[in-house]
Amino acid sequence: MIVRMRNPDATHQLSGPLSVGEMLERLDVLPHTVLVIHDGELVTADHELPDDAEVEVRSVISGGAAGSSCVVCRVPAVIEEPRHRAAWCPDHFVEHVQRQVRKAIDHGHGLADGERMFSYDDRLLVAVSGGKDSLALWDVLLDLGYRVDGLYVGLGIGGYSARSGQTCRRFAERRGATLHEVDLAETYGYTTPSGASVAGRSTCGVCGLSKRYVFNRVAVDQGYDVLLTGHNLDDEAATLLGNLLRWHDDLLARQGPVLSGVDGRQARKCKPLYRLSEREMAAYCVVRGIDYVVEECPLVAGNSGHEQKAALDVLEAGSPGVKAQLLFGFLDRQERVAASAPSPGADVGSCQRCGMPTTTDVCAFCRQRERILAALPVLPSRAAV
Repeated sequence: MIVRMRNPDATHQLSGPLSVGEMLERLDVLPHTVLVIHDGELVTADHELPDDAEVEVRSVISGGAAGSSCVVCRVPAVIEEPRHRAAWCPDHFVEHVQRQVRKAIDHGHGLADGERMFSYDDRLLVAVSGGKDSLALWDVLLDLGYRVDGLYVGLGIGGYSARSGQTCRRFAERRGATLHEVDLAETYGYTTPSGASVAGRSTCGVCGLSKRYVFNRVAVDQGYDVLLTGHNLDDEAATLLGNLLRWHDDLLARQGPVLSGVDGRQARKCKPLYRLSEREMAAYCVVRGIDYVVEECPLVAGNSGHEQKAALDVLEAGSPGVKAQLLFGFLDRQERVAASAPSPGADVGSCQRCGMPTTTDVCAFCRQRERILAALPVLPSRAAV
């Protein structure tokens, strides 16, 4: 059989027949970190693969339901989640994802009694990258009936950005949804690779600051009430672990699924997927037929967040649910950290260059952009900040 690994890409040839579980054991792959697809469908650990099978193994989630039946209707399951001790058929798995998103919106950590992340009257903007999480979030919210548009930022990372943008456009066209696009080079005069080459900080640092600025700028300028991102349980748990290892008290105090806005200059930010794992989001996209960019950003090497995710994956394999216990346990106790940290809204003024919120005279984005443009040939730019 031919086994094609995705992200990182590799091809293996194995002699069959084998069950999915046996195949993963031979490949030394942790079952809960991958999704197994045979003949275009998710398959479980007991599924028999013939000798001539062609199989795709996507990183992040597992297809290992080990003969389980759907917890709702008892038909054969296509996906299980060990931390929930449950498995689902395709239809009821979609319902499970929707329930978890609804729970985050209506009863999320950090919300006061009766408060919600957002309402059906709000205009929502979801930042989409072409990856599984942001497209799945957009899809769920559209199905739940919210007024939600998308925003894609072109970072100028060669073919990767081209594929990501096209994937977002195809999704928006299929769903009849509005997609805003901002090209970093065209609008601000630099790409992520060119900016990182002269900015004196990591590529991920330049990219993250640029995206956060553009996301908020578009949300404010276009009159959106809430900015949404596709950060999932794995993302938030890894961020928490990193902040705990370094004891970043200020970041620990601010970490959460809801961040308040600032005086019409900074949109309210929410993370409705924080209760759902990467495993669940990738499975949702496969079940729903959502095409997404499987490959990682080619510039992500060395990102410490990936090392922290890998460490948590090892712990999760032995103790299903440990990521959720870490994150939710912290959020339940976060007020103890927040009480000793400076108020996140303290001393927030307006940037002298662009008018966006900042605690200094010139915001971090404008300072970064000035350093980059001072060192690079200026690219054609539609808008000066």
